Amino acid sequence: MPKLTINGTEVEIENGATVLQACEAAGVEVPRFCYHERLSIAGNCRMCLVEMEKAPKPIASCAMPAGDGMVIHTNTDTVTKAREGVMEFLLLNHPLDCPICDQGGECDLQDQSVAFGGGDSRYDENKRAVAEKDMGPLISTTMTRCIHCMRCVRFSTEVAGVDDMGSLWRGEDTEVTTYLNQILDSELSGNVVDLCPVGALTNKPYAFTARSWELTKTESIDVMDALGSNIRVDSRGASVMRILPRLHEDVNEEWISDKTRYVYDGLKKRRLDRPYIRKNKKLVEASWADAFKAIKKGLKGLDGKEIAGVVGDLADMESMLALKDLLASLGSKQIESRVDGAAIDGSVRGGYVMNSGIYGIEEADVLLIVGSNPRLEASVMNSRIRKAVRHLGLKVANVGSATDLTYAVDELGDDASILAAIADGSHAYAKTLKDAKKPMILVGQAALQGEAGSAVLKAARDIADTYCVRDDWNGFNMLHTAASRVGALDLGLTTKGGMDALLNDAQAGKTKAVFNLGADDFDTASFKDVFTVYIGTHGDEGVKHANVILPSASYTEKSGTYANTEGRVQRTAKAVAAPGDAREDWTILRALSDVVGDTLPYNNLGQLRAKLEKAVPATAQIDALHDNAWGDFGTKGPISQNGITTYVDNYYLTNPIARASDIMADCVTARETEAQEAAE
Repeated sequence: MPKLTINGTEVEIENGATVLQACEAAGVEVPRFCYHERLSIAGNCRMCLVEMEKAPKPIASCAMPAGDGMVIHTNTDTVTKAREGVMEFLLLNHPLDCPICDQGGECDLQDQSVAFGGGDSRYDENKRAVAEKDMGPLISTTMTRCIHCMRCVRFSTEVAGVDDMGSLWRGEDTEVTTYLNQILDSELSGNVVDLCPVGALTNKPYAFTARSWELTKTESIDVMDALGSNIRVDSRGASVMRILPRLHEDVNEEWISDKTRYVYDGLKKRRLDRPYIRKNKKLVEASWADAFKAIKKGLKGLDGKEIAGVVGDLADMESMLALKDLLASLGSKQIESRVDGAAIDGSVRGGYVMNSGIYGIEEADVLLIVGSNPRLEASVMNSRIRKAVRHLGLKVANVGSATDLTYAVDELGDDASILAAIADGSHAYAKTLKDAKKPMILVGQAALQGEAGSAVLKAARDIADTYCVRDDWNGFNMLHTAASRVGALDLGLTTKGGMDALLNDAQAGKTKAVFNLGADDFDTASFKDVFTVYIGTHGDEGVKHANVILPSASYTEKSGTYANTEGRVQRTAKAVAAPGDAREDWTILRALSDVVGDTLPYNNLGQLRAKLEKAVPATAQIDALHDNAWGDFGTKGPISQNGITTYVDNYYLTNPIARASDIMADCVTARETEAQEAAE
């Protein structure tokens, strides 16, 4: 490993590191605009100039490999003069409109011009102006501010995997654009706003609404998918103003999906903020006491076997445990979390989580995707697969519908019966898995739908057991789409026959009362004649046939525990207060237990979490991965040759918060309009 001397201090750095990284290791700040540790080196801005002994001129530290014996100076007169010259050059055409720029207060150009600039400019000529670009409803452009660092272009091409962005013309006429002024067609497009160091690309929905220093910043967890991306919720008063990513190398690195970033306006729209009771086929406002009385009346005389519970995709583990305990006090064990009908076997934890972890994708050399579109179901994780394909030699194959995942994929066919052939070794791909050092199989929810779902799960398990599970490696991974699903399975919230059996019992009159904990992603027509108590945040599908509606808090309005698709336990944090009379779900169920059933044995969140730790020991450790039990799961049976259906129909409208969001609706409209124009 090379040793360098930085400003008189000797530092040892890893092979392949750059001089800039060596300076950081020595604790020396080097300004930069174009350099980003997750993107390729461009060397565009020249702001990172340093002086190297025996070199004829200052060097760009971001592009210079660190060599043994180098002597680097970052604080000489030569370096200072060079940086001031570069900053003066970068500001030649910059409009200097900081007072009206949304980047104000968190702008790299502002900060570095103050720290490393000369304080004045000798440029008296007219500044150039660049026409704005239409990048869709999420990204606002002021391209006159652009300094051509090309971070956005490199991110789009290298991380997001779309070739929509680039530069046109040369010299003074250079412009960064989406070529044909089309929408930046990526589920990760909002990350270019974070990457832009000068305010050329900003958050369009957030424009002119707040300044960064006005906002209260709360570190939390995302629930738009099952990845559990680490986020920062910025709020002012009672409103969430924006959502930004937080660094977590093992989960989301420093990226988040567009749905995670822009769904926040859905937290305000179509919200349930007071209890309702259905009288004479109409919903009328009610007090909490009246709502509880109506529930007591609706449950009167019912046997426990006639009562059931349904858990939605956004529920936290505290509320799910409280619902389970409340139903148990009423004599019911019927509570179902697999509202999409997926045939997931909850008996073995290793059978429903990502055993290798999300970071394990970078260790695998072969990946078999079964019935999943990770680009839509877990966009950030898909970018990690792309990184492994581009830089680490990962080979990907797919059983299911062929689609553009932004990287090379060996399409084996849209036929689930292929899995049985791979499992018994008769398919050619079996040899690829056998020869791999760390093979991985990724099972999506689409593969587990229908009558053959359990048989498909069994075949995937057999493939994993034969090829992917070794002494130091478990390559069986399941990709969930619901933030609540792993936690619900940990709590054992499954019933015999699944959601289909529960709906059939409701239609047959066997089930006469249902507690619906925010489940909106199924057809509730079967509950038309069933006494239904809906506990949720939005007036979505779940309220259509509800007899009593109880308003609850969303993920930004409470502290809740979630287990992501790899089984990692994380917690949201309360950023704002819930609207109106809405309350946290578990507190609603605790208060309701005083009126119906037995009073639940916890009066505060600490007591509830203590019981949660006993029920699910994994929740005792936050942000940790566990060695999961491995065993037999799934049901052996015939697998038809029918194709695997697509699980996510519309990326932007997958849950009640997203469906209430005007921003998400604008994204759908913009893409439909662009597709129509392209067809014409």
